[in-house]
Amino acid sequence: MDVYSIKKNSINPIELIPFGKEREIQDLVEGNTETLFGVEFVSSEFKIEEFRIDSLCFNNETNSFTIIEYKKGSSYSVIDQGYSYLSKMLNNKDSFIVEYNEKLNKSLKRDQIDWSQSTIIFVSPSFNTYQKNSVNFQDIPFELWEIKRFTNNTIVLNQHMSQSNESIKKVVSGKDNIIDSVSKEVIVYTKDEFTKGMNNNLVEILNGLEDRLSDWDDIKFKYKKNYLGIWKNKKVIIYIDKQKDNLRTTIVRGVHFGGKVKELKNLFNLDDPKKMFSKWENKYKKLYRHKLTSTKDLDYFVLMVKQKYEIK
Repeated sequence: MDVYSIKKNSINPIELIPFGKEREIQDLVEGNTETLFGVEFVSSEFKIEEFRIDSLCFNNETNSFTIIEYKKGSSYSVIDQGYSYLSKMLNNKDSFIVEYNEKLNKSLKRDQIDWSQSTIIFVSPSFNTYQKNSVNFQDIPFELWEIKRFTNNTIVLNQHMSQSNESIKKVVSGKDNIIDSVSKEVIVYTKDEFTKGMNNNLVEILNGLEDRLSDWDDIKFKYKKNYLGIWKNKKVIIYIDKQKDNLRTTIVRGVHFGGKVKELKNLFNLDDPKKMFSKWENKYKKLYRHKLTSTKDLDYFVLMVKQKYEIK
């Protein structure tokens, strides 16, 4: 890929600056985990038994831990390392909680963590074909991100996305004890699992929403245990909870994880002339909510979602 800067009608090439050491990548990412990956930085070089975790982070959206590992070169298996680290986490949950509480001066409890949403992020200047193919499953709890640095003080991150509908559980079932054991507790949910048991009307609404949003740039549908998050880049623009006879949708106005939501300023305000959404809040969040029950509401509903989407 050739990259150029533009000045009037002239273009000048922007050169790639290779990273000299893994630590350069680590320092850059650790100072910007919220911006790059939407997770809160906890600690660096966290030692747990024989392993040393590069960056330990916490995802406040899913209430789960995220491990970030940095690599240069390709002489390693992301599958082996990823599942080994997740297994170590699941077998040492208390150590991770203690590390979080000590480093952030908080009092996170064991039952507040959703271990099923634990993830590993690998960051490297490049991944080889074998590494990319090894995570080409729909239910791998890993992310591969390639990072490039350029002469104009710019970095670019590209995520390798799996295009497969195959489950790793079917491939390794009974063959790998670590993958089997981790897969029973760490779960990557799919649309099929989310819509299982859902009535046809709600499936039709969900499909209609996907069709309308599919042309928007940087939109991803991420299915979780109890909800669907529709993301733009690293931020959720709307949540969808599956109910018996409706899809309960939530647009976040503002969040304060310290429990002081009333002190928040610059809240998102929805221009909703039909009064489709109602307001709801607790001490942590201020929200807009609406229950979708018909495809007839989708066009207006999407106009409301677009207001959140267009916020810079």
